[in-house]
Amino acid sequence: MVTGLVDAVSYLNLGHVFVANMTGNVVFLGFAVADARDFSIPASLTATGAFLAGALGGGRLGSSAGHHRGRLLAIATYLKIALVGAALIASMLPLDSNGDLVRYALIVLLALAMGLQNATARRLGVPDLTTTVLTLTLTGIAADSTLAGGKNHGLARRLLATFTMFLGAAVGAFVIFRFGVTAVLAIALALLVTNGIAARHYSFSSDAWTVGS
Repeated sequence: MVTGLVDAVSYLNLGHVFVANMTGNVVFLGFAVADARDFSIPASLTATGAFLAGALGGGRLGSSAGHHRGRLLAIATYLKIALVGAALIASMLPLDSNGDLVRYALIVLLALAMGLQNATARRLGVPDLTTTVLTLTLTGIAADSTLAGGKNHGLARRLLATFTMFLGAAVGAFVIFRFGVTAVLAIALALLVTNGIAARHYSFSSDAWTVGS
């Protein structure tokens, strides 16, 4: 859901750029290179670079804390709270003459958070749970269905991931148009804080699922 919220912010208010969906971002970069209107090479490159930096940080975090998946989840969530919290503060700052400073600050902070999120989800390795992309999820829904001769393994999780991202994007767009970017980021931060509270409990858990690799 956070992915849908922040991509609503980035696409609708930061100049047709994604901070979570890097497939779309690469396509947008191609559009911008071809001089398509309303697409920006610097914005796309900035979002992609920040996402990669966040993923790199998530990979390093996974290497150091991945032995306990609950602790990894908690630390990653705390870092995302800090990044989205900083984006929330940045969204409330007065705009400079052309708005670029705040715009790029938001792109960098949100893309860092999403890169970290994606790397953490990859390290946790929960089957059929992707948090920033849905192409493979939707493929699995169709390709593993009974109509295709499959057994619908993970269908509920795939549908839930799809619905929550859709819901985040719809809520994000609705709130942006009526209340602005700051309100959307406040919702995203509230969701992350809720996750952080739950993750703190699991960071001390000895359940079998917490044992990493």
